[in-house]
Amino acid sequence: MKNNLKFILILLAVFSQCIQAKNSAADLTKVTKTPNLIIILTDDQGYKDVGFNGSTDIKTPNIDIIAKEGTRFTNGYVSYPVCGPSRAGLLTGRYQDRFGFTSNPTMDPSIAQNGIPTTEKNIAEILKPAGYTSAIIGKWHMGTHPELRPNKRGFDYFYGFLSGGHQYFPQDLTLNDLDDVKYKYDWYRTRLLENEQRVDTDEYLTDELSHEAVNFIKREKDNPFFLYVAYNAPHTPLQASEKYLARYQHIKDKKRRTYAAMVSAVDDGVGDILTTLKELGIDDNTLVVFLSDNGGARNNASDNGELRGHKNDLFEGGVRVPFAMRWLNKIPAGVDYHQPISSLDILATIVAQANVDISENKPLDGVDLIPYITNEKKGSPHEILFWRHLKAKSHAVRRGDDKLMQVKQDTLVFDLDEDFRESKNVADKQIEKAGSLQKAYQQWESELQGPAFPYLGSWKKNRPKNQGKNRNKNTNKSKKKNKGVNK
Repeated sequence: MKNNLKFILILLAVFSQCIQAKNSAADLTKVTKTPNLIIILTDDQGYKDVGFNGSTDIKTPNIDIIAKEGTRFTNGYVSYPVCGPSRAGLLTGRYQDRFGFTSNPTMDPSIAQNGIPTTEKNIAEILKPAGYTSAIIGKWHMGTHPELRPNKRGFDYFYGFLSGGHQYFPQDLTLNDLDDVKYKYDWYRTRLLENEQRVDTDEYLTDELSHEAVNFIKREKDNPFFLYVAYNAPHTPLQASEKYLARYQHIKDKKRRTYAAMVSAVDDGVGDILTTLKELGIDDNTLVVFLSDNGGARNNASDNGELRGHKNDLFEGGVRVPFAMRWLNKIPAGVDYHQPISSLDILATIVAQANVDISENKPLDGVDLIPYITNEKKGSPHEILFWRHLKAKSHAVRRGDDKLMQVKQDTLVFDLDEDFRESKNVADKQIEKAGSLQKAYQQWESELQGPAFPYLGSWKKNRPKNQGKNRNKNTNKSKKKNKGVNK
């Protein structure tokens, strides 16, 4: 009897150890599980046009969750003050001037290398060998040549359009392809693409993109994924459906009201994305980044707050953007991070956190932000940041709180700690500092390339005056398509 009892106790002990080992392995797997990445990028959104940066007339409760449950970057920059080059920098993690992406590219599909060249790798291409499935939903703007389109550049799924802007209502999407374009900006009227197939839609465009983003997450919930939600809102044309316009009847200025409605549509989409992550139980393993591709534009009623300048400027209003990052239980929640960071850092951050080998790739200009915002590393992620704007004959440098701008023949120096509004040029008092910053810029510029392709407006002739004058009026004729998402 004693021997039997001893044998039973030994079996129980062995069984207990096996269970503990299994649980430990499961815990280790959970801890080391490859994180997902979602980048939510808006278009021409003003610095102040989110609640987490102080907006009072436009409500963005869902976007604000990313900052509330994550980290807000008060000095978050993009690498260029206009859509195309800014997105090229974000997607490659490298200053886009290194490969000649110096302006918005031509839409002419016959021009080879009219976007991110095949000599450079974007996030999707870098993450693919690590087992990621990638999707872009929305605006591409990284090349219309057949070899430069998303499905040839590492993305497993594409739903959107190739151009830098688009009409928002389905009845305006009347062109089947770029071959049908006769005049500049008619590419805004092409039917959407699902991978390489043209598809018809029946929803307001922002809603359409949000629903496709949710569907992708549901499909890929069990695999590591990269989702790039590249909204074209609130880029012109200013168009919003009555569903969103009705929320902003208190805004008297018509342009501002429509702009607010467009931002509200994005906010609803962000809410759907975050809710889906939570419902699927993958929100704590998903790094979510929200930002705009450049500062608010002069023509869309956006608000950059107290920052000087707009889209296309190297003043803060052109390159400092609303920027927040959330990764539950991994980064601090409800914290403001004040050191300068860049959209270039997003790729560097995910490859470091997912342990992706990039030793064979070209060196990144971005850095892994996680150790800095968790206080594992002290100091600033960047000693210096650069901008070059060839068409405007200007450049800028930020080192610490010092910022130099060269605008044609004018040299401007600002102390951003004392003067973030850039109202006091102290170049005459800081001659030595200005010289040091210019020298740093010249060294950086020596590493860059000139324009690699014709600029955006070089393809197709101008439309005759008054032709198509009323194409951009607001309308509420679009139908709502049920895509399995709660409206």
